[in-house]
Formats: sequence, C-alpha cells, structure tokens
Amino acid sequence: MSDDTQTTRPTSKASGLDGFFRITERGSSVGSEVRGGVVTFLTMAYIIVLNPLILGFVPDSTGAYLGGGTGDGSNLPVIAAGTALVAGVLTILMGAVANFPLALATGLGLNAFVANAIATRSTWEDAMGLIVLEGIIILVLVLTGFRKAVFHAVPQQLKVAISVGIGLFIALIGFVDAGFVTRIPDAFKTTVPVQLGDGGTLTGWPVLVFAIGVVLIIALWVRRVRGAILISIIATTVLAFVVQAVLDLGAAAQEGPGNWSLNVPELNGVVDVPDFGTLGQFSLFGAFSSVGFLAALLLAFTLLLADFFDTMGTMTAIGAEAGLNDEEGIPPHSQRILIVDSVAAMAGGAAGVSSNTSYIESASGVGEGARTGLASVVTGVLFLLSTFFAPLVEAIPSEAAVPALVLVGFLMMQQVRGIDWEDLEIAIPAFLTIVLMPFTYSISVGIGAGFLAYVLIKVVVGKAREVHPLMWIVAALFVVYFAIAPITSWLT
Repeated sequence: MSDDTQTTRPTSKASGLDGFFRITERGSSVGSEVRGGVVTFLTMAYIIVLNPLILGFVPDSTGAYLGGGTGDGSNLPVIAAGTALVAGVLTILMGAVANFPLALATGLGLNAFVANAIATRSTWEDAMGLIVLEGIIILVLVLTGFRKAVFHAVPQQLKVAISVGIGLFIALIGFVDAGFVTRIPDAFKTTVPVQLGDGGTLTGWPVLVFAIGVVLIIALWVRRVRGAILISIIATTVLAFVVQAVLDLGAAAQEGPGNWSLNVPELNGVVDVPDFGTLGQFSLFGAFSSVGFLAALLLAFTLLLADFFDTMGTMTAIGAEAGLNDEEGIPPHSQRILIVDSVAAMAGGAAGVSSNTSYIESASGVGEGARTGLASVVTGVLFLLSTFFAPLVEAIPSEAAVPALVLVGFLMMQQVRGIDWEDLEIAIPAFLTIVLMPFTYSISVGIGAGFLAYVLIKVVVGKAREVHPLMWIVAALFVVYFAIAPITSWLT
C-alpha cells in the first residue's frame, strides 16, 4: 500500500531519532516534542479517572458490572488500568507508524453510549464485541480507500470549519471540566441550558485555581515563554495541592458544587500493581442474539459513524494547528493515521474499556511545540507508566490541566479567517459545523449538520452537480444517524 499525503518541505538528511521522526525537517526539536508529549498526557490523564466512573457503575442486562465489580467502586482500578494500557500502546503506535502528534484513548461520549444504550440491553461482553466489530468494519473501509476518499471529497473550507468548531468544543470542555460552566438540569425547566459556575456565580476554591491557571497560561503565552503550557499545568497543580492541604475539599460528584470537579489533588500512594482483568472480555457477535439483529446493526452503525468522522475532524484540526496539512487540508500520512485509529477501536473493545479514538486534547501538545510522532511516543509511555503510578496521575486535578484547552481553543479559532463568509453556499454549512460542535457536545453532530446543509444548499441553488458523489452518500448516512432513535424504536 502506498502512503499518501506528504509535506512539501525538503527531505531531511538527519539520522537516528531526528531522521526517523523528521524532527528538524518539521521545524521542531527533541525538547519541544518531549514537552508536547508531556502536556498532551497531562491534559488527557483525566480519562484514566473518568472512564472507570462512566463504565464502572452501570450494570448490564444481567446485573453484572464491568471488571467484576459489585457497584461499590471495587472495579474502578481494573478499568483504569485497562484504559491506560490501551491508550499507551495505541498512542505509541500512532507516533511510530504515522509520525503524527496525535494521542488516543477511550472516546468520551462513545463510552457513555456504550454504557447506557448498549450494555443495559445486553451484557458487557456483547457490548464490547460490538465495538470490536465496528472497528473491523472501519479498518476495512480504510484499507479499501473509502475513508480517505470521503476525506478528499470534503470541500477545503468545510475542513477549516471543522477545525474551528473543534477549537470551540475543546475550550468548552475545559470550562465545563473545571466547573467554570455548568449545565442546568432539565428538571429546573429553565430556558437557560448552561450557566456560570453554580447558580450563575463562581463557587469554590477549585474554580479559582482554574481561573488562576488560565491567567497564568495567557500571561506566559503572550510573553512567548517557552514551555508556557507545561509550566502553567505544573504551577497550577502545586497551587491545587496547597489549597487541598489547607481546606480538605472533596469531589463535586460526591459532595456537591464548590469542590473539585473530577479528581481530588491528594497523593494516596505513588505505585500500585495494575490489574488488567478487563482484557479479552468481549463476545464478537453476542449482541446480535441479545438485542436482535437489526438493533445490533443500528447500534454498530451509530458507533461507526461517530468514530469515522470524529477522527477525520480531529486529525484535520491537529494537522492544521501544527502547520502540517497540505493545500487541500490533509495531514501527512493520513492513511496510516486512519489505520491506527481503526485498530484502536478494535483494541478498546477487545480490552473491555470501550472504543479508543483520537483525542483533540492532542492540540495542547501541539500548542507546546509538538510536530512529530515522538510527542505521541512520549505520551504513550506516560500512559503505560500510569498503569503503575495511577495514584500519582489521579492526584492531578482537571482544574490544573484544562486551562491548556482554553488556550488551544483560541489558537484553533484563529483559522476562521480561512472561510469565505460572503459565500453563503459555504458560509452557512461552515457556521452550522462550528456552532453545533460545542452546542451539542459532539464533533460528529457538527460535521453531519455541515455536510447536510452543504448538499441541501447546492441542490436549492441548482448546483447539485458540484457535489462530490461521496458527499451524497455521506449525507444520506447522516440522515440515518440523526434519525437513529426513531428508526431503532420502529424496527424493534
């Protein structure tokens, strides 16, 4: 198989580490790559804590819990170890095979869908088998060239819109994970879906820690301090430890607003022996008998479409931010990136920790200077080490790490100038793509809305022939994607 898109920069004559990763050629250095890899890990490390919380407390249709738990949290370390292991191996693979600064881990959103929409109707083994099957299908689509062909069929300005939308999305992730922005429960029947802090005001010391982190990272960035993002994360983590030592706060999930959003900055040990008990806990075709053939097919389709386009948007945004994309907005070695990402989906299911996918938080490492796969190798190694140093990783609060996402959101937003806002045929689809990603908390929804609007507008203005044939196919698939709930109900 021949590889695809390459950068147009001169071929490097460097050897060894520099030659393999083309570090100098891409205008980077070993130091920048290491810093970038560390920053990406620190902004992603929350998944080691969050994935067990999402998967570990939901019983399947038989009443069993993933990882052999009993609903009391005893299975969380097992899920955490599996989460870190798969993330580490696949992120190293991405760096070594695709030479791209992109990290992978269990996909948020996908894991919640698996826990609440699939496992509750089947067994955990059946649910994970469906993920493995979905990954196999995506890999076939990649190897046959279909996934790459779709990527080429997307208009360049829509690719820019995807990057901008993801920038806003990850900034919102940062604000939400820090408790700076919160969702108002539907039970309150208010017309305001989100609010500042708790009840419209900023509450608690952890939010102040986050705010100081944002101020610090902006100050360091505008002063062009090397290592600004990493320095900010370390400094804010130290501040968080001081605050916790003085005030002894808890986690918001257990003790309410004003406490730490995800994990408490307390050091409860340093090293622990990992238990990889979730590995191999899957049944490839079990879901087809437990929930029915058509229902299983539609569930697999939903997973597939989300994985398919999330990665396309993520790698485009990362490549654009790193300055690696070609004139068509395509990253170097995109075929290899897609292959590794497809394998990650299968690996996540086979390891019993849900589908693994590319993480937009990788942009924080790019903001720190990462331009090659060496940064991903560093991130992957840190994930593997975290299987032993889980107590240390869990001690870094999200309030200290997510200010990086706010800054990176700004950096990615700057690409908006690449869209022709006078051309309504592209401006409206671009607008929908950009705003619906943060508004729906989903990359796939933003992409789908943009694609559908683009095709519809071309038809309305009599330019249907300008729409690439694959865009028609993708638009039709997104119609099914958006209507998946009523279709599933009707068929079952």
